[in-house]
This record gives sequence, structure tokens and C-alpha cells, in this order.
Amino acid sequence: MHSAPNAPAPLIALVAITKHGVAQAAKLAELHPDAEIAVPEKFATSLTSLTNTIHALPGALSGHIGDLFSRYDQLVFFVSLGAVVRLIAPHLKSKEEDPGVLVVDDNARYVIPVLSGHVGGANAYAEYLAALLEAEAVLTTASDVGKTIPVDILGRELGWRVEAPKINITRVSAHVVNEEAVAFVQEAGAINWWTRPTPLPANIHLFKSFEEVDLERHRAVLWVTRREIAPELWAQLEERLVVYRPPEER
Repeated sequence: MHSAPNAPAPLIALVAITKHGVAQAAKLAELHPDAEIAVPEKFATSLTSLTNTIHALPGALSGHIGDLFSRYDQLVFFVSLGAVVRLIAPHLKSKEEDPGVLVVDDNARYVIPVLSGHVGGANAYAEYLAALLEAEAVLTTASDVGKTIPVDILGRELGWRVEAPKINITRVSAHVVNEEAVAFVQEAGAINWWTRPTPLPANIHLFKSFEEVDLERHRAVLWVTRREIAPELWAQLEERLVVYRPPEER
């Protein structure tokens, strides 16, 4: 699980409502002392041996989802997937605002990111939890399954800031996962942006300057630069361009 440089540690809540779910949450909490636990009042006293912060929830869990959404960066539910979907549905806003939501099954064999896999970090956190639990992270996001570039969060752990309209990110992401030719131009920033153990996909072509790119042969351009980009160039490339702004070098 990665965060941008100087970013505060994410706030994590493990949420359970049944005796068995609480027991599973407690096992994870022992391995994850920074996580907080939210359980019904009747189960809170069984967790006093843990060093984690415990929140005793009065009444139904549905009445606390709004507060949990506003307080935490990642919510890990030891509750059935269907129930979680129904619980969170009234509180969804956007992928820029919603926390990561994950579900752990009753046997702690699978960790499933449900919401905000990329921008909210749920996919990366699922892999982190799966390693702790010796479980399997069930990822359904195309770029993660296909082991290719996650356009919307590329370079985030390096402090890169994405600059593009949302429609560009959507269109370019589609070109990437559909294995169409994509130019990756890097004129600035750290070069260790590809962190997967697998090779860079063959449809991603590397360039050192924008002027080297044959725009007729590439469906999209990912451009890491500090240049000012003229409105005319954005218009020329329509929905094919995504720009990343790395932090200034010290």
C-alpha cells in the first residue's frame, strides 16, 4: 500500500456486526495495530485485549455508514458483499470523494475491493491485507487484472499530479486496457514509475520528448512534463491526452 510523499497515514476501520465477523476482525486487528474497529456495543467488550481503538456502535449499522464514510480512508467490512452494497449505496458521491470499501469473506480467504479501487486506494489496500491474511485479493479493475498502466493514479506515490478532463482519463484508460498503441512521453520526474514485477505492456511505447511521437500511429498520449501545454494542442488531441505533473526537483 503506497501513499504520496508526506501524505498522512490512511485512517482504517474494520467493521463487523456478527460474532464470527468480529472474531475475524480481531484477528486482523492483531496484525494491523493502526486500524480502528467498529462493532455493535454487545461485542465491544470482547475486544478489550486489543491495542486498537474500539468504537462501540449503538443500534443498526446502517445508521453509522455516513459517519464512517466521512471519517475513514478505507472501510473493511466483515459483512456479506450484498449487504455492504446496500449499506453504502445511499452514501455514494464520486470516486474522488468516496473512501475505499473492501469486503473480507467469512473464512478470510478473499479480500474484495468494492469501491474506489484506484483513486481511493482500495485495490492497493486489498493486496496489503491479503498479504497479512495469507488470502487472495480479488481485483476486477481492468488495469490491475491486465497488469497495465492505471491512467488515473499513475505516479501518485511519486507525487505526480494528473492533469486532464475526466473524459480524457476515461478514453485513454480504454485505449490502454484494450491494448491499443499508446505513447508514454517522459520529459521530467522520477523514472521508477513502473512498479509491477511484469514487463511494461507491449502497446506502451516510450519517448523522451513529445516531438518524437507519431500522433497518427498512437491512439493516446500519456505525457509527464513541466511544459505549459497550449489550448490548441489539447484541442488537436481531443480526448487522447493525459498529462502528469511531477513535483519540482530539490
